[in-house]
Amino acid sequence: MNRNLNDGLNFFSKLTPKRAANALKVLTSYYEARWTGKPVHRGLPMAISFEPTTSCNLRCPECPSGLRSFTRPTGMLGEDLFKRTIDELHQTLLYLIFYFQGEPYLHPQFLELVRYAADRHIYTATSTNAHYLTDANARKTVESGLDRLIISIDGTTQQVYQQYRVGGKLHKVIEGTKNIIRWKKELRSRTPHIVFQFLVVKPNEHQISDVKQLARELGVDEVGLKTAQIYDYEHGSDLMPTLDPYSRYAPNGDGTYRIKNALGNSCWKMWHSCVITWDGLVVPCCFDKDAHHRLGDLQGQSFREVWRSPAYQDFRQTLIRSRSEIEMCRNCTEGTQVWA
Repeated sequence: MNRNLNDGLNFFSKLTPKRAANALKVLTSYYEARWTGKPVHRGLPMAISFEPTTSCNLRCPECPSGLRSFTRPTGMLGEDLFKRTIDELHQTLLYLIFYFQGEPYLHPQFLELVRYAADRHIYTATSTNAHYLTDANARKTVESGLDRLIISIDGTTQQVYQQYRVGGKLHKVIEGTKNIIRWKKELRSRTPHIVFQFLVVKPNEHQISDVKQLARELGVDEVGLKTAQIYDYEHGSDLMPTLDPYSRYAPNGDGTYRIKNALGNSCWKMWHSCVITWDGLVVPCCFDKDAHHRLGDLQGQSFREVWRSPAYQDFRQTLIRSRSEIEMCRNCTEGTQVWA
């Protein structure tokens, strides 16, 4: 069976009548909000991202974890907070991403948390730099029920790889990938669906065909070519690719750059998903890396209280009125993955 088809069938196997009904509520209210200009919202999120930790072993130049530039504290997701939230949402929740900032495998109970969600038939995914996919962790990953494993591999030679993945070792990424693939075969498991994610930047753009070839040789299921967010993009950057399809930014002709997106006053993410930090803060999306827009705190509130709160509704209303009023939204592009 085609690997992507298998992954798609696995995803839709998680759909239940309650999850389908919730998805319909979210979708219809999103379009109603766009038509009316009011923050109409029904249902609960179809997807959430849970942050296992802000800690990371690498020092990538456009990542707050790598730069150690957070103003919020570093820590590990508590088991009680996680389970309490999943218990509240699992009947309507379809997709759970175990990632925001940091390296998930640094969390000592990470795969136990994955199993807790997988046992409730939620589609689970994570993103890793693969440095901790030892033989033992690879087996535990397959046994955990994880549905999708995104492996960041931003170069096919050490010299190129380390220009963005500062402190990383390419041979560990390849070794970890082989471990996962071997244990999938050993345990006769169709999951996790393995994705090589290649963040296209100027230093590695000449290796796009090479990473596709490497994925084929190893038996990786899919390659995703991702465009890079550049924080200070207006005057260009050494990381900005020269290949136009893989750049979020376009030249103005005077040495400055602009974001390609038209930045319309709507955002699907504000209706169907959110991000929860390791310490229980609920923020609108993955662009709020330092949790500036804190819409609620699950340490003292239920998720439903946060999702329906005046703060959340005010944020949605601001976005509908004028996306440009929200700073992080001015450097946002949805659809930043080019699947190969």
